Amino acid sequence: MITLCIATNNEHKLKEVKAMLPDGYKLLSLKDIGCDIELPEEQTTIRGNAQQKASYVKVHFGVDCFADDTGLEVEALNGAPGVYSARYAGPEADDQENCKKLIQELTGEENRKARFRTVICLFRENEVHYFEGIVDGTITEEGIGVQGFGYDPIFIPDGYNQTFAQMSEQQKNQISHRGRAVRKLVDFLHQGA
Repeated sequence: MITLCIATNNEHKLKEVKAMLPDGYKLLSLKDIGCDIELPEEQTTIRGNAQQKASYVKVHFGVDCFADDTGLEVEALNGAPGVYSARYAGPEADDQENCKKLIQELTGEENRKARFRTVICLFRENEVHYFEGIVDGTITEEGIGVQGFGYDPIFIPDGYNQTFAQMSEQQKNQISHRGRAVRKLVDFLHQGA
């Protein structure tokens, strides 16, 4: 049994990642290891934030862990909201407010190309490894669907005609940015097992 901590207490993210891990893995949340603080995310890059969170857990709790950070990068907005995706409409904003602001920012814009990018930083046995997952798509003009979280209701991945929020969790995990990064992480762990 491989035990790893994922540096989050986000129930959506925890459920999503648990569903992707094969048998033989025990996934611990921050709550499970006694960490009840909001982990620092003070870096200017997605990779930097993932590294900062994973490093904090490894240093302060001494457990092997991985952390991810995800950003939605919109071409017409020069890559924004990017690293600031979770707080795009303000530090206390919820998913709905972030989506609403993004739709407003794209009013009248024909180029609605965007991509989700996830970077996972793994601290394991005093080594650091990174895994990246990207999915390209388009921003809708309104929210559609009730599944998922974050910007899922306004993002249609290339090659599909549904938003992430219209897909089942299993279908989304097959093609999502986080799914791609987690599969790279799992492949890496299997090679070392």
